[in-house]
Amino acid sequence: MTAAPLDPVPETGADTPPLDDTIEPGKRLIRLPADKGLSLGERIANHITRLTWRTPLHALRLKGRFPLKLLGVPLDPIPGDMRAGTAIRAGHFLHRGLRLGLGDLDFSALNVAPAFADYLHSFAWLRDLSASATRADGAPIAEAVVRHWLGVHGETVGEPAWRADNTGWRILFWASHAPLILSSSDLVYRSAVLNHLARAARHLDRVADKTQPGTGQMVAWVGIVAASLLMPGGEPRQVFGEAGLRKVLETSFYADGGNIARSPQAQLDAVMALSMLAQVYEMRRMEVPPFVQEVLARAVPALLGLLHADGGMGSWQGSGATNAAHVEAIVAASGVRTRPLKQARDWGYQRLVANKVVLLADAAPPPIARVTEAGCASTLAFELSDGDERIVVNCGGAALTGATIPADLARGLRTTAAHSTLTISDSNSTAILPNGSLGKGVTEVELDRQETPQGSRLEMSHDGYARRHGLIHRRLLILSPNGRELRGEDMLLPAPRSRRKGDKSFTLRFHLGRNIEASLTADNLGALLRITDGALWQFRTSDGALAIEESLWVDGDGRPHPTEQLVVTGTTPPGGASIGWIFKHVG
Repeated sequence: MTAAPLDPVPETGADTPPLDDTIEPGKRLIRLPADKGLSLGERIANHITRLTWRTPLHALRLKGRFPLKLLGVPLDPIPGDMRAGTAIRAGHFLHRGLRLGLGDLDFSALNVAPAFADYLHSFAWLRDLSASATRADGAPIAEAVVRHWLGVHGETVGEPAWRADNTGWRILFWASHAPLILSSSDLVYRSAVLNHLARAARHLDRVADKTQPGTGQMVAWVGIVAASLLMPGGEPRQVFGEAGLRKVLETSFYADGGNIARSPQAQLDAVMALSMLAQVYEMRRMEVPPFVQEVLARAVPALLGLLHADGGMGSWQGSGATNAAHVEAIVAASGVRTRPLKQARDWGYQRLVANKVVLLADAAPPPIARVTEAGCASTLAFELSDGDERIVVNCGGAALTGATIPADLARGLRTTAAHSTLTISDSNSTAILPNGSLGKGVTEVELDRQETPQGSRLEMSHDGYARRHGLIHRRLLILSPNGRELRGEDMLLPAPRSRRKGDKSFTLRFHLGRNIEASLTADNLGALLRITDGALWQFRTSDGALAIEESLWVDGDGRPHPTEQLVVTGTTPPGGASIGWIFKHVG
């Protein structure tokens, strides 16, 4: 197998350990850790904790001295969105297709999508404003919004404004863009800004360890450490914060560098937060803790492992296809230069590369319920790209709710049918419960990967349908050395100790990229896939009835685009079935 010429140069920094990118041959069994989500008692305790934020006792805990100035202004290592920043200067916020006029901004009754609210409360928009405005032009706008936010939320603690992750991000963004919000000669206003930073740090001191595990909790601890370095007298908080951050990093990432939510977007956010924290240490001329450097050194290769040949992200576990420029900026900010990880054994993603063709596959159970809010039933799904074009995709975007992704659609985007894999009797391989959490389904995945002169061979199976339908789904993928042919076989095998009777219907879906037009062949067993102004691929199936149906694909900004999907339907008898198929480049 030849390495893709578009992969980053295999180079590591002086403090970066060598990347373990060997392919583990032979079979491997991956089990889902025992998890039933948060118990009723835990949910009640968390709710009571949030209620106490509004009590006089919690307000008393947040009181104390506040700094007269910051010890410095760290660099924001990631450029902002010029388009969004220009929109702010023109008088409105722009986020994932939503617009909100500055004149209509009311933090006391903020009626926008949750992700938009987080964008406003975290002050991530300061980065965008900085990208398009000078200090003189941007400061009056930023100061007016900060004054309004402090007037509503400065003294009143509640969600989502004071949620742990939003508070952690706010500390980072206020510090990195302090010239925009602290240029005023109004000493009362300046004191209010600095007082809030001190109160925010004390709030995180109290709530960070009670936050839901995952990237949000990590960002909370990043905020604590950043605050300790930004304000005088922060040495005790630094010791406390670094200990908490070390602990949460140990539980938030697998050994291969992937995050426990199995989310590419969460991986991007984690790398970004740690990179911004590293700049705070740099501002203080202090060494970044080795445990932070070590996590970045593992997390970046894992992130790169989910990129297609065009440098954009694949659509997995609710994430959209984030564009290459944004990913590249975050990777550059980390300072880690390395190769993509081909086999994330614990994170569960497999990457096969041949020339300009990249195949990504989900070879693990879904994430545990307590660490994800947009987990998807995507086990054994795959994506395929040829250079800059996506051939086979997943719909993606379940976590990107906004103007064009309402809650009902987001729920549908989490289903097995929204991914390029097989379903039985129109059911999900892992249940998605009415409350949004993941239920029973896939608990074990078997994996066998081999690299041979004949190509890359990936065999996977899962037990998500064993209990309900008495069948094991096994998928075989073989990518030729030149990348011009992908052979596949989907097998339904009787599960051990099952007593299944009767036939079962199955549906095999291949969602197509947005630039592909499909047309059936005369025998209805194949389709020609014409890339707009590009190459021609062919699909053939050995069995079942092939049809072309409507689909959609969500981009990195949360905007759905109409696409098509190849749908193979059929029936399997009690003894099981096998469906062979092929994608082949023909011109």
